[in-house]
Amino acid sequence: MSVDLFACISVRDFPAALSWYERLLGTPPAFVASPDEVVWELAEHRSLAVEHRPEHAGHALTTVFVGDFDERVAAIAARGLEPVQRETYGNGVRKAVYRDPDGNEIGFGGAPE
Repeated sequence: MSVDLFACISVRDFPAALSWYERLLGTPPAFVASPDEVVWELAEHRSLAVEHRPEHAGHALTTVFVGDFDERVAAIAARGLEPVQRETYGNGVRKAVYRDPDGNEIGFGGAPE
């Protein structure tokens, strides 16, 4: 069975969000779905969209588990964004949490060191 994932984050200020997510993700969007929605392909069949939907902005909670956790967090820091929170769970799994200008939470998780 194959699984595709399409997650969407609602924002108030679309141009500001586009800039912030480009810094977070390190690339421009993979494509523009509409004048109010852009999409990044995080991995094959796994996409993250940012959409101008002010009435829903600020409520997203998204975590992406990555194999290159330390390198990814360092690269994001080099682009000027720092996590608002870092956690290490009892089993050693690590998480770095970022919040966009609307308060949406985007976390990156990584395996124990």
